Parts: sequence; structure tokens; C-alpha cells
Amino acid sequence: MNNDTRIFVNLPVKDLNKSIDFFTELGYKFNPQFTDRNATCMIVNENIFVMLVVEEFFKTFTKKVISDASRSTEVIVALSAENRGEVDDLADKAFAAGAKIANDPYDHGWMYGRSFHDPDSHLREIFYMDSAKAG
Repeated sequence: MNNDTRIFVNLPVKDLNKSIDFFTELGYKFNPQFTDRNATCMIVNENIFVMLVVEEFFKTFTKKVISDASRSTEVIVALSAENRGEVDDLADKAFAAGAKIANDPYDHGWMYGRSFHDPDSHLREIFYMDSAKAG
């Protein structure tokens, strides 16, 4: 694999505009070139993108049943932060924008994180890890 590899996480959403509003509140931007009534491309950084895809359109990508994220966990989307303050800032923004608490915050000394459910109940985690202190 080369260093130009990009990651595109595809997640089904019930209400695209509600999802866009939620993630805009968290500070994310979207690529208009890959946005229409069926999906949008949320930019995480230059190599990581999240495709938020309306459930009906998402169903055209798979023959499997789409998981109900409010009842089961299909994936945990975990994003690193620069420091503990950034973890708290992003989690607080998420809760102010309507996210639900998923788990209690954790602090292992070398790693700190908080988690929440987005409007479609996908489990998200924001964490800071000081790898120099990791045991």
C-alpha cells in the first residue's frame, strides 16, 4: 500500500440534511463535488472521508441487511485528537449538537477518550493517545 491511500468510510443515514447539520456543528466540511440528494462526502482530513449515504441509496451497494445502529454496533468510528482538550472540545460540540452519550469518558493515563452516538446512532469515539507513555 502506498502513502497516497485514502480511506472512505460509507455510513447509512436516515436524514442527510440532519446529518450534514450535525457534523457542520462539529466543524466538518463537505466536498460539494460528491454531494447530492443521496449522499455527501464529509472531509475528515486530506486522506480520510466519510460518505454519509441515504439508507435507500446505501441499499443499492449491498445485498445484506443494513444494521440498525440504534440496536447493534456495526462499527466504531474512532478519530484521534491532538490533545485532551481537543477531545473534550469535540465531544462537547457533539453533545450540544444533539449527540447521545455512548460510554463514560475513560482515562488510562496515556490514553483519554470520550464517545457518543451521532444522529443515526453510529458509535463514535474521540481519543488522545500519548504513545510515548503507552505501556
